[in-house]
Amino acid sequence: MTSTRKGLRAGSLQLGLALSGLVLLAACSGPGADNSANTGTAAAQAPTGDLRVAVITHGSAGDAFWNVVKNGATDAGKQLGVTVDYNSDGDPGRQSTLIDNAASQKVGGIVVSMANPDALKTSIENAVKAGIPVITINSGSDKSSSFGALAHVGQEESVAGEEAGRKLKEAGKTKLLCVIHEAGNVGLNQRCDGARTGFGGAVANLQVDINNPTDVESRIKGALQTDPSIDAVLALNPQVAVSSVNAVKGASAKAAVATFDLNADVTAAIKAGDVLFAVDQQQYEQGYLPIVMLKLYRDNANTVGGGKPVLTGPGFVDKSNVDKVAEYAERGTR
Repeated sequence: MTSTRKGLRAGSLQLGLALSGLVLLAACSGPGADNSANTGTAAAQAPTGDLRVAVITHGSAGDAFWNVVKNGATDAGKQLGVTVDYNSDGDPGRQSTLIDNAASQKVGGIVVSMANPDALKTSIENAVKAGIPVITINSGSDKSSSFGALAHVGQEESVAGEEAGRKLKEAGKTKLLCVIHEAGNVGLNQRCDGARTGFGGAVANLQVDINNPTDVESRIKGALQTDPSIDAVLALNPQVAVSSVNAVKGASAKAAVATFDLNADVTAAIKAGDVLFAVDQQQYEQGYLPIVMLKLYRDNANTVGGGKPVLTGPGFVDKSNVDKVAEYAERGTR
């Protein structure tokens, strides 16, 4: 497993460097630029007209994580002259309808997160059949290519969960509560399953509803009071992390809190010692990179990833690096 993780990280670095070069290519010397003075020949004619991309995620209203994804997509659109339409719906059926609507409007590309891949399968395949390039993000990487998507951008959830579980084990924890905040989200279950593998000790899952923060805190508090031997809580979302910190304090428990994903509240909690670490999948890139990739595909027939996921994580934020990352979380890009 160690060599596999190193291979994944090395591949991520190589892809990141390649994408950086492609961004410069698109901005400075890409298909839309005039390079005839350098080559002595006429530049190839690039496609003309505006590129419009529909970004459709499963994020719930007000979810800080998805706000950062949206920021990444809209920032890339502004920089590359791409029109970005962002919509989200946590209900798989309604998310599928959003994909159908975008396809009927003949957008130039679709970016979609797949928390429930099977529910979106038909809509994505129909969009691809209609000649619309699709890039999947965040979750559902194992189904992406089979649905006809050009690429997947995100992190491998089981690997990220395993690393998180291992870090908690190294911190001396023996019993872990893994909090799942969206029913039916395959990625969240993969995180907890991975954490179980990496942790090696007792792990229990707790289902909560992110749309009811008061109930989230109450359920976590109740679990800690019922079983005082729980000495670690793994949240899978920044908002749930804050609720977990409050629950630990309310239950007068000694459990350490760790979380997936970042926002300004989480970085503040890491600084205060209330959160041990955050697993950072750099969701800004999950919004930003697909817009770059679709622009390059439209203008130069470029693809990225070679059929493998373009990995944006996992990275880890703790007291050793939180000060640097916090300034970016404050501005909504981490």
